[in-house]
Amino acid sequence: MEFKDYYETLGVKPDANEAQIKAAYRKLARKYHPDVSKEAGAEEKFKSVNEAYEVLRDKEKRAAYDNLRAGGYRGGDQFRPPPDWAQHQHGGFEFRDAGGGFGGSGDFSDFFESLFGQRAGTRAQRGPMRGRDVRAGVTIDLQVAYTGGKQRLGLRDAHGERTLEVNIPAGILPGRTIRLAGQGEAGMQGGPAGDLLLEVQVRDDPRFHLDGHDVLVEVAVAPWEAALGAKVPVPTLGGEVELRIPAGSRSGRKLRLKGRGMPKNGDQIVTLVIQTPAAHDEESRAAYAAFEKAFADFDPRG
Repeated sequence: MEFKDYYETLGVKPDANEAQIKAAYRKLARKYHPDVSKEAGAEEKFKSVNEAYEVLRDKEKRAAYDNLRAGGYRGGDQFRPPPDWAQHQHGGFEFRDAGGGFGGSGDFSDFFESLFGQRAGTRAQRGPMRGRDVRAGVTIDLQVAYTGGKQRLGLRDAHGERTLEVNIPAGILPGRTIRLAGQGEAGMQGGPAGDLLLEVQVRDDPRFHLDGHDVLVEVAVAPWEAALGAKVPVPTLGGEVELRIPAGSRSGRKLRLKGRGMPKNGDQIVTLVIQTPAAHDEESRAAYAAFEKAFADFDPRG
């Protein structure tokens, strides 16, 4: 079998700290997640990323792996575990919650199993064992993230494709995790099932953009509304509201609607975009000519 360079898989240096490893994992897991990636071979890359993180996030597994790697092995080298490897593992390794990522299905390579795949034997000796937590990613609309409530979501994980009813907390942000008790890997020797950890992503919205807890939106205004001031309707995730445009506003000015962003502490930031009507007939052209004369000293590029 081939030796796997887990540091190379995650794109980190061998001396990377836990935070750097976690950040690299989360970035790659989002990129290659089968539910969202359209890249060729994304599913296999996703599995490789999960496997690398399963080893490097765990101090004991990482130390054991580093000891092997110190022998000069590099990715792609032919590899067989040392004859005394199993004797030095003190009963094998446990498979725990990956903590903080999209997580995988437990579908690991022969290389991984040859080093750490002793869980069935060791758990049988220890009696009832809780099932492993399983991670999966789900993508929801921004309106759903704002409103919350029960949603039926389709997902693919270690159990295959299935549909679950999930209670979405109002105001959930991208990257947050929802825990579904007992929906993970089955327990062993009569132990309880693990949990399913859903990491939430939010789809792009044609009108709104999410910036942390704040919601950004552009609103078109007429030149006279910007110049003289006006009250205009503005869409928000909670429904349409009226916004006062201060006199003398320019295109690009930002106005804040307090409490109109994501629930609890988000605002809505409104960017004004001045739209000018077309001069499509004699009357409108005459109006523009009078406007030009009235503001002869105005230099828009000054």
